Amino acid sequence: MKKLVGLAAVTAVAFLTTAAQAADPVYPEYIPPYIPPVDEGLGGSFYLRGSVAGNSSWAGEAVHTETDDTFDIIENGWGYSAGIGAGYETGTGLRFDATVDYLSNRGMTADVDDGLGDRELDLRSTIVLANAYYDFGLSDMGLTAAGGAFGYVGAGVGVAFNESRVEDNVGYGEWGSNTSLAAAGMAGVGYDFGALVADLGYRGLYINEIENTDATPNYRVDDAWVHEVRATLRYRF
Repeated sequence: MKKLVGLAAVTAVAFLTTAAQAADPVYPEYIPPYIPPVDEGLGGSFYLRGSVAGNSSWAGEAVHTETDDTFDIIENGWGYSAGIGAGYETGTGLRFDATVDYLSNRGMTADVDDGLGDRELDLRSTIVLANAYYDFGLSDMGLTAAGGAFGYVGAGVGVAFNESRVEDNVGYGEWGSNTSLAAAGMAGVGYDFGALVADLGYRGLYINEIENTDATPNYRVDDAWVHEVRATLRYRF
């Protein structure tokens, strides 16, 4: 009889314990939600840059300055340029730099009917410009510190140090030099890799005047345009 009472008591205690445990809720393991890092935006930075380009030149006419005779330009010139520069980007999309480019172009041809044949211009210029740009992001998030694809527009103003000569049926004439106002408009696309930024764009370079007073006869080409397809690499520091 005592054994039966004891067994009943043990069974009752076990039942009550199990029921109490079953009444307690079971919580799953807590996993905190993912919170993406906050984009603090772009910071300002200095940069160095290098560019190479292929170009084509054009102007409306050439002038013999001693007689004021004008001659139509009938062919484009072709060439290349290469340059370096340094600048600062503000972190707001605006950036500013100064650039120095060496430009070579040959073949812009004036229609001259004097028995010596058409005149073909050989041009070498050093172009110094102060430039301003606005960069804008091409992704849904716009321009961010994460980098990625972007577009840009820009403009520059400065000076062109020109050396030029012409070729006719006899050969090349004398080199002559002049200094002229220069200006440029730019647009393109690029990709921001972080410390390195690469872009490919168009630059329309305006040279107010190309003149040679050492040639016989003297000549001048006004309002020349050099159209460039330009690749640039920037390094931030």
